[in-house]
Amino acid sequence: MTTPAPLRPGVQLAAAEGSTRVVVVRAPSGDIREITCGGTPMIPAPPGRPEPSAGEAVTVLGKRYVDADDTVELLCTSSGPGELGYGGVPMTLKAAKPLPASD
Repeated sequence: MTTPAPLRPGVQLAAAEGSTRVVVVRAPSGDIREITCGGTPMIPAPPGRPEPSAGEAVTVLGKRYVDADDTVELLCTSSGPGELGYGGVPMTLKAAKPLPASD
């Protein structure tokens, strides 16, 4: 396993294969594990817009994904195939916060 690059908010990552791109919203300060898409480590996003991937998108544009411990949060900026993972564990869609009741 390769040593993952330091994660910090604002870092943009791209799938090695496919059009999935994400931006790091929140990252842990300590133990950093590898972020993957479809089981393959993500790489720093190259400049430009990716070509859309053929097939069904698994990652959804504009949605936030979190790990099981809620320590890493990613925002999808380009949808594509492949499930996002952190340290070998699949990430899930972040639940929307309920709006406060208005009287």
